[in-house]
Amino acid sequence: MKYIVLVGDGMADYPIPELGDMTLLQASSTPNMDFIAKHGRCGIARTIPDDMPAGSDVANLSILGYDPARYYSGRGPLEAASIGISLDEDDVAFRCNLITEKDGLLADYSAGHITSGEAGILIEAVDRELGNGCKFHAGISYRHLLVMKQGENAECIPPHDVLGQPVEEVLPHCESSGVLRNLIMASKPILEAHAVNKNREKNGKNPANLIWPWGQGKAPKMPLFREMYGVSGSIISAVDLLKGIGKYAGLDVIDVPGATGYLDTDFSGKAAYAIESLKERDFVAVHVEAPDEAGHMGNIDAKIKAIEDFDEKVVGGMLNELGGFGEYRILVLPDHYTPISVKTHTREPVPFAIYSSRESADYVERFDEDSAKEGVFGEVAGHNLMGMLVK
Repeated sequence: MKYIVLVGDGMADYPIPELGDMTLLQASSTPNMDFIAKHGRCGIARTIPDDMPAGSDVANLSILGYDPARYYSGRGPLEAASIGISLDEDDVAFRCNLITEKDGLLADYSAGHITSGEAGILIEAVDRELGNGCKFHAGISYRHLLVMKQGENAECIPPHDVLGQPVEEVLPHCESSGVLRNLIMASKPILEAHAVNKNREKNGKNPANLIWPWGQGKAPKMPLFREMYGVSGSIISAVDLLKGIGKYAGLDVIDVPGATGYLDTDFSGKAAYAIESLKERDFVAVHVEAPDEAGHMGNIDAKIKAIEDFDEKVVGGMLNELGGFGEYRILVLPDHYTPISVKTHTREPVPFAIYSSRESADYVERFDEDSAKEGVFGEVAGHNLMGMLVK
């Protein structure tokens, strides 16, 4: 038996007036997800507990079968693992964005989706000037890492949650906020004067003129996936967070050339690498970030395209090849909502569908937020999904 999990990050959405009060899933052409819903069994999953932050870290821990109430310690340490950073027991790891500040406002959480090459040069410059008692590590595009010995209980706001708001009003506060605030403000003259940003501005691009630490935590203690579910497996994602979860879970982390974590990612390449992985392993999880990025942008057309690309090239690409493996089960879902109207994550239960090559279906006809509520599974806790799939 083969087990497959396909996650379209942030696909779920609210009804949109411009689309006749349909959601993006309802308005998109998704024949492959509809096939899984029609021939499988559906429900809705609460991937984010009510008392936890509505983030991809919490949601994807849930999807992979780890109760976030027990195992979640913060996003930073998961991203540290993804780039090979080992944390000491007293280390606190922060996700560290490169952002754009303009006229005192937080204008862009990704600095125009800055390239990894440019960002790496900027992070090195910040580390040279500010890395006394802390350490900055370069990641991918705007996503980087800060490691220090304090700040675990500081209240830090994800930058995509406060777009357009005054920077002064959304800086970190509470414990150790002074250190973090000083680092953020001290980064500004370093970054603004750097040739990389001068060149970006010359070419009409947003400069990466401020660092933004958030999502901090210490290294989590998690059991291995194969110990919990009795199967070996792999995970495919362009996002450091997902790679870090995979490493702590003991899954093989597979890098796909052309996988960017953005709208231009290689959807088909992810499916092809997943199929190849199943030749040696029993489980694979494929995560696609593109719908979430479009949601943060508030771009209806881009999100519809991302959903349809996910359906055609990832879900369809997998379904076209899985028959050669004999029996299999496949789970498809978003990790959370990223509604166009609010441009950030929300915590509603997400639709899911499980198709088995040897089990009967329920009465749901298509894959979307409303239809899934009529499924036989009803509402379930997100961290129970893996046990339902691998049973």
